[in-house]
Amino acid sequence: MSSQIDWVLAKLDWMEDEHIWPNGPRYLWTDAFGLVLLVSLYHESGDPEHLRRAEALVAEVDRVLKRPRGYRIGEAPDRDGQYFHYLAMWMYALGRLGRIDARYGRKAIDLVREVHPRFVLPEVGVVWKMQEDLGAPYPGFGLGALDAFHGYVVYSQLSAQELRTEIAQMRSIVERSYRALRFDQDLGLGMMLWMTRSAPEEEWAVLHRARALEVLARMWIDPPGYYCRQPGQRHVRFAFTNYGVSLGLQAVDAQQEHVGKLNAYFESYRSGDEYDRNAITHVMACTSRFPGEFLP
Repeated sequence: MSSQIDWVLAKLDWMEDEHIWPNGPRYLWTDAFGLVLLVSLYHESGDPEHLRRAEALVAEVDRVLKRPRGYRIGEAPDRDGQYFHYLAMWMYALGRLGRIDARYGRKAIDLVREVHPRFVLPEVGVVWKMQEDLGAPYPGFGLGALDAFHGYVVYSQLSAQELRTEIAQMRSIVERSYRALRFDQDLGLGMMLWMTRSAPEEEWAVLHRARALEVLARMWIDPPGYYCRQPGQRHVRFAFTNYGVSLGLQAVDAQQEHVGKLNAYFESYRSGDEYDRNAITHVMACTSRFPGEFLP
């Protein structure tokens, strides 16, 4: 573990020197993973500097992305609107910080209450993307396949008592939809595996853990050692989505021999596009090597 921590600390220093993260453009998904990483490093080392940086990150995300209700997807002009799954991941990250300072747990619960009524259609589903003011669904987008699962898992960890109504609504959507849903993209499969860890004996989790592992087994390309984007797309690969798969595999303790291989492969792989320097690639690489509070 110490070698992985050293790797992560070196990567964080490099990102900061290169103005990639946390001093680069804000993007809520990346910042959620980064916040969990900083909280994890604080728990691992006890160094208060990690906690200081975590709190500074929350303040900066609030300054740049916070809206009267919810959070904008990202700082760039084309990152307008709000995604529920990004908000859910930010809620989760705030909740982990809230285990240290209860103010952040309260902030996460307040965020649920801000956005839940705008995204959730009870007994129907969760809108995948909303306009930035949450006044209406974003044109051209429908319901999210994974969003109800994400909300159910995250809400349950934040407060089963305070969010019992919201949890019940998400649980009802999960129960109505889980049997028919099938996923075949790398990141969605990885995140579903991560979600099943929170309720491993529930029927939806048992079914989708088995389905995800079966599909991923068909997506593993070795040599050289990566998961392709989806079955039949052998040469399509993304580093950050593989790191999401890695998190899911570690969450359910499956295909562990692939985790080290994909980490090694993407250490030297270059896609030749913006993802080579994009913060999402490097922050999620840190999570793959040190999941920490993603696997409490």
